[in-house]
Amino acid sequence: MNKSMAVGMIFFAVFAILTVQAQENEETVLSANQNAFGFGLEIGAEVFNEVDENGDTVAVAYQMIILKPELVFGKFGIGLYVPFHYRFLDDGFDFRDEDWVLQDGETFSDKYLPMFQYLRYGMKGDPFYIKLGSIEDGTLGNGFIMGNYANTLFLPDRRVFGAGIDLDGSLFSFPYIGVETFAGNLAAFDVVGARVYGRPILFLNTPVVKNLEIGVTYATDRTPDYYYDFLLPNPGSVSMTGIDFQQPILSNTVVDLALFGDYVFQGSTSGSMIGAGGRFMKIMPWTIQARFIGDDFQPVYFDRSYDLYREMKYYIYEGLADIDGYTGWFASTGLSLLSDMILFNVGMEGTFGDPETDLQYPHLNAVFIVREGVLPGFFFDASYDKRMIKDFDDLVSPENAVIGARVNYRAGSAVITLAYNLRYNPDAQAGEDEWITTTNLSTSISF
Repeated sequence: MNKSMAVGMIFFAVFAILTVQAQENEETVLSANQNAFGFGLEIGAEVFNEVDENGDTVAVAYQMIILKPELVFGKFGIGLYVPFHYRFLDDGFDFRDEDWVLQDGETFSDKYLPMFQYLRYGMKGDPFYIKLGSIEDGTLGNGFIMGNYANTLFLPDRRVFGAGIDLDGSLFSFPYIGVETFAGNLAAFDVVGARVYGRPILFLNTPVVKNLEIGVTYATDRTPDYYYDFLLPNPGSVSMTGIDFQQPILSNTVVDLALFGDYVFQGSTSGSMIGAGGRFMKIMPWTIQARFIGDDFQPVYFDRSYDLYREMKYYIYEGLADIDGYTGWFASTGLSLLSDMILFNVGMEGTFGDPETDLQYPHLNAVFIVREGVLPGFFFDASYDKRMIKDFDDLVSPENAVIGARVNYRAGSAVITLAYNLRYNPDAQAGEDEWITTTNLSTSISF
């Protein structure tokens, strides 16, 4: 057994119990109602990373009042996020200008669109689905190009307004075609993508194979250095195109099973994967993949932590890292109980051979969520996304990790929330902190 496989097996055994990945779920309990209006008031303190007069990054604490009105009408929902951050000084109040005043380089869309916390209609998988605002699960097709992309990594310092829109032809009694689209930031249109798919033999009405779905995906980052400057000057855009298939096999109370695969052209290289996935007894989701990676190819280029690793990924995309191709694997499993009220999932990827570069070492991504209603008063979620795992010490080190947790306690109409997020800054310059920590203690009141 090679080193990578051994590490992978150890991590799966340990983290099947212990590790978790964040999922920001800012839509309130009103989302479960058919028609409702609510008004949330969040009061507390929040820490922001700001640059002082010496050019150093320092943590600054502000008091906060956030207005969060929400309207749910059937499948439609809208929620606002209107922030006011302030602190007491010797000579009075200091309001945080970044909440309302355009900063250098910001546009109207950058500043004010994100005050729409979310707009949504339907759920992912419905014939028509739209979600605007903070998004943590941007996925196209099988996710081999874009999988669980998140535009929330810079919270609370920066809130981004994105969009995911899906339309299936079954909405018009023509289930042969459909489209999925995604934009990470509607103010910049940097990370955008679309997938067009068809079910070409549905008309045959043949069991199983009639549901074969074939799709074509295109995704791009038009401005890779949008969030921070690269050492490499004037980076161009990145783009990739892929073809994929999905073939449902079984669907019953015991097991759901589907086969799927992708072939992707990424710049001057390519990669592919084939896999299977589904659910066992309706409570255990699982996925396995075999991956065939070409030189300098990066599977799931637009992943959850993409915005933190844009420069590193661009460097590889341009062929400047000279990374040899390899055959790899991906596997995930978990539990979904009480109609997803308790949700756990852990996934890991790596290479079948001994890793030749840091990027070929296992990468772990996991989630654990207990929603409101399971425990008296308490509900929570927590997170762990960890790259370049070489041994057990790396597993518990925050380097190359994105970690988060939120613990909530409801007392009547009030919810007390303690939130903690830690992310590693792989591109920290001289004088900058490698660890970016944000904390939040707040009380929300819904009327």
